[in-house]
Amino acid sequence: MIIGIPRERKVLEKRIAITPDGVQELTTRGHEVLIERNAGIGSHYTNESFIEAGAKIVDTLADVWNNSELVVKVKEPHEEEYQYFRKDVTLFDYLH
Repeated sequence: MIIGIPRERKVLEKRIAITPDGVQELTTRGHEVLIERNAGIGSHYTNESFIEAGAKIVDTLADVWNNSELVVKVKEPHEEEYQYFRKDVTLFDYLH
């Protein structure tokens, strides 16, 4: 499965939905993990730490959404993300 992790867009939200250890666990089990560039900076995870764990860093929000089967987030989707909703993608996040 291709799992995408976008940068959170909600104001003041610094968390990311996965840690490098989580990426390693998923990639070891055969999944591909796409992470938007700098998505982990607010949580003190560098792009390099995710790459070392097996993730692929992608440049844009569109790259994450358009190439993933499962998108994992911390917060509910931001308006900017609505355009990427499609029938063949599953969204896993907290809806408030």
